[in-house]
Amino acid sequence: MKATKFRQQLKPWILPLAMIIGIIFHDYIGMIAFLSPCLIFIMLLITFCRVSADDFKVTKFIWALLAMQIFGAIAAYIILRPFNPDIAQGTFICIFCPTATAAPVITGMLGGSVPRLVTYSIFSNVAVAILAPALFTIMGTGYDISFIDSVMTISAKVFPLILSPLALALLFQAYMPRVHKEIANRQSLSFYIWAVALIIVVGNAVSFIMKEPSDRIPEMLLIAVGALIACCLQFIVGRKIGAKLGDKISGAQGLGQKNTVLAIWMALTYLNPIASVGPAAYVAWQNTINSLQLFYKAKHDQRHPV
Repeated sequence: MKATKFRQQLKPWILPLAMIIGIIFHDYIGMIAFLSPCLIFIMLLITFCRVSADDFKVTKFIWALLAMQIFGAIAAYIILRPFNPDIAQGTFICIFCPTATAAPVITGMLGGSVPRLVTYSIFSNVAVAILAPALFTIMGTGYDISFIDSVMTISAKVFPLILSPLALALLFQAYMPRVHKEIANRQSLSFYIWAVALIIVVGNAVSFIMKEPSDRIPEMLLIAVGALIACCLQFIVGRKIGAKLGDKISGAQGLGQKNTVLAIWMALTYLNPIASVGPAAYVAWQNTINSLQLFYKAKHDQRHPV
């Protein structure tokens, strides 16, 4: 019982601690950076096992958040591109990237609907897998090949990473229900795997930023500010949408809490690498908000025990 209470008290501090470790040991993170796709795969598999095929219901909640994720990202890019393409890409990827795989865990801790958010997370990831190749190609991916070839090249990398965990989860449910149930009962692992992934992401981001020439610092700061604005707006808008559709916590976490591990990987791979400063900064912004939410929730629970 004491161990459980200790873990509950420690959880709000795990995310800031992961970021600090990434900053301090950024010089050594490169040795384990290859683990990022593996961690993304595992987190997605654990998350997708949380729901069954019967739970795939497209509700107004799903459509509203999905519309904000996709059209909000495109609108931000179109508005900002005339001023600075890199800031536009950095802000775009902060809005466009799917819901964090650990979002259902945080949502459950805050008292929101986990099944509803897991369902949205699946649709959010599938939408990115389908739309990312074409959108990245239009923005310019660095490939000196045709539009169709570029789309196919990106699809070959993005589709397996996002959709194969979903396919595997459905196969487990159909043919290995015991395995599916065991994985589904290990949802808390996503939180700790996410913390490890955060160390890698923050370390890589810090290393990248430190290698950039000093004359790019103002641009990187603007990208970070863009990420802050995008983060706050998504939590606020998501909360308002969720409040209208029956679950303000799931709405806020679904739209505001992003899979920054995937976002940074996509930005470094397919966009101008400096755009990765956006999701890298988003790591700090969203986890500051999450840590504060968990802290105040713990304080509230202590004052008003059930």
